Amino acid sequence: MTPAGQLFLGLTAIVTVLIAVLTFAVLKFFTAARNTRSRADGGMETAVLSAALQEAVTKLKAQERAMTLRAEASERLSDEIIANLTAGLLMVNHSGDVQIVNPVGRRLLNLGEGPHRGINYRDVLAHAEPLVALIEQCLASGRSMIRRSVEIPAASAPSVHLGLSVSPLGDESSAPHGVICLFTDLTAVVALEEQVRLKDSLARVGELTAGIAHEFRNGLATIHGYSRLLVLDALPEQFRPYVEGIRAETESMREVVTNFLNFAKPDQPSLSPVDLGAIAERAADDLRADARALSGGIEVYGEFAVIEGDDILLRQAFSNLLRNAIEACAAASVAPLVNVEARIDRAQRLCTITVSDNGPGFPEHMRERVFHPFFTTKAQGTGLGLALVQKIVVTHNGRVVAGRASAGGGLITVVLPLAEDQ
Repeated sequence: MTPAGQLFLGLTAIVTVLIAVLTFAVLKFFTAARNTRSRADGGMETAVLSAALQEAVTKLKAQERAMTLRAEASERLSDEIIANLTAGLLMVNHSGDVQIVNPVGRRLLNLGEGPHRGINYRDVLAHAEPLVALIEQCLASGRSMIRRSVEIPAASAPSVHLGLSVSPLGDESSAPHGVICLFTDLTAVVALEEQVRLKDSLARVGELTAGIAHEFRNGLATIHGYSRLLVLDALPEQFRPYVEGIRAETESMREVVTNFLNFAKPDQPSLSPVDLGAIAERAADDLRADARALSGGIEVYGEFAVIEGDDILLRQAFSNLLRNAIEACAAASVAPLVNVEARIDRAQRLCTITVSDNGPGFPEHMRERVFHPFFTTKAQGTGLGLALVQKIVVTHNGRVVAGRASAGGGLITVVLPLAEDQ
């Protein structure tokens, strides 16, 4: 090969090598540029994704806070509704534990402030057996009991009459998981019915017996008058005790008939605002000497109310109550300690006065009968004292019941409505 050929081949080889090197360099450059763009795009995508996640978390937290606030508001509203219900509410779970009892329910059931939640309803309602029986029946049967009427007894106060509905909690496809009780106070309604009944009974007693008693009193007056015409000194000695006995018995019978006529005749009270505290104090002052004579005493305390009433009739009623207490203690040879206590229930607009003593008390089977005319356990009693008290109280739209004092003696509870402006 000629030198020119060799030179051409050498130049060709050098150019080929240069082209290969240049091509490799260009390829490396483009590869590096592509990798740089890929890393830039990946960082941007990561930043965008991070921002989106942060925004989603922020929204979720805001929604959680809103849901929490709505739940708290709903719970507060539920508590306010339960607390302001005018009816009593009691809820018991399937295990028999009390879950809810509202303020009205605590007052009507005389439960106090609690705590009651989580305590078995049998323990909470130990004094309210009729309600316990209804809850047991509802839990066992799963059936509702609508518009039932029960009486909740009280040891030192009038019984509370409740109208209630007991319903199971749950749907028809499953067993009940609790019981809900709604109840209202029917005591005033029952008392009004009793007042109407007593007033009707008293009116009938007056109509049927007033005329007979009047004629009977006239006959007694004649017998007593003729016995007074007999001169004792002109009679043989052995006959004088008989005439004196006739006079004494006719006088005693005349007093009984007069008391009965006063009881049977309809009263027309003269109503005006009267202070029950002042009336009770005056009645106590009139009889404190009798109590002191037996080494006893009379105490008057508490919060008395002003009512629309007849001062004279109410004073007579309190005097009869105090006299009855003193005589009961004297018959049992006990120094009489008589307490007159009053309290005001402004929610019910009632004033409750209790007269208690330390005497033998009223036997339980006689407590309903002590207000019946002519019923008495005293040898010399007429049986009209407490009957007259009941008549006066009923005339003032009140009620009166007999019970047992905490010390074991007799207890008379008088409930009277407050005046309109009290």
